[in-house]
Amino acid sequence: MKVLVYLVFMVGLLAKTEGMTRTIEELKEAAEKWTRDIPCLKRDCSCAFRSKSCCCANPDLQNLRDDVRDTFKDISGRISVLSHEIHEVLEPVNVAFTAFLGRNDKCLGPFERNVSIRYDDIRLNEGSGYNSMLGLFTAPVSGVYSFSLSVYSRLQRAGQHMFHKVQLMRNGRAQAAVWEDNTEDMEDSSSQRVLLSLVQGDQVYAELVHDRQLCGNIRGLNSFSGYLIYPLPATSL
Repeated sequence: MKVLVYLVFMVGLLAKTEGMTRTIEELKEAAEKWTRDIPCLKRDCSCAFRSKSCCCANPDLQNLRDDVRDTFKDISGRISVLSHEIHEVLEPVNVAFTAFLGRNDKCLGPFERNVSIRYDDIRLNEGSGYNSMLGLFTAPVSGVYSFSLSVYSRLQRAGQHMFHKVQLMRNGRAQAAVWEDNTEDMEDSSSQRVLLSLVQGDQVYAELVHDRQLCGNIRGLNSFSGYLIYPLPATSL
């Protein structure tokens, strides 16, 4: 409601023309007295869980969020490649990282779309290839890399549905996955390790699949790590 009050007030400030019949103070007073809900003009709203308070602009906001995320991923990749092109001239290439989900006893998800997991507790980031803000690793040099993904989830009570799936992605395509779908376990953990031949600038990350969730992350049991085994010339990949 405060947003609406200030929005109307700002409209009054911008619309101060000779033909105005209302003063700025009248607009402000009218906005402060407004008690009804803001009308929803979109009737095709399909937000998470279709809750009463669901914003009808949610799909538009989701699209905007995805566009911003993709833009930052592209910028992050370009900066990382440029940085390592400079370092290659000055020193040998060493690339390795390990990151965990920070301590959080709540649940991650569910979401309407697949969401990149931001492992924010960084224990190692040799070569600065991993970006914790995006949960994204950008290959600074072409080569063969090893990646590891560990997934853990714990439910609050017996009989709940454990339903999660985490995918290891390379440039938007799934390379490996770990998942669980049952009502018998209260906690479960699994891991996956893969070797990937990457071209300089390729991006690798983990994502939580839509409509699924991870709960009860403790002691850093959810992790994402990788390292360069050996570099390769770009023409050999």
